Amino acid sequence: MATGWAGDGAVQDQIDATIKDAIKRARSQLPQGPGLEHCEECDAAIPEARRKAMPGVRLCVSCQEARDKEQGFAGYNRRGSKDSQLR
Repeated sequence: MATGWAGDGAVQDQIDATIKDAIKRARSQLPQGPGLEHCEECDAAIPEARRKAMPGVRLCVSCQEARDKEQGFAGYNRRGSKDSQLR
């Protein structure tokens, strides 16, 4: 595939960098420290199974889902500009 002045692996390098950044962002948002038995927003009980699965958990599932929607992270468009320009 001809890529102009870019090196042969430039496209893959860009994809790898995008994935690496997304992983770093996700890991930085993981809870730290001991988990809570009750949600810090709505005071609902956090099940033991959730506390075991997510050490450091601070929110119940409902509140976590609401927070995730607020943040609105949709990901990255890695399809390339030609595909998006054709639409």
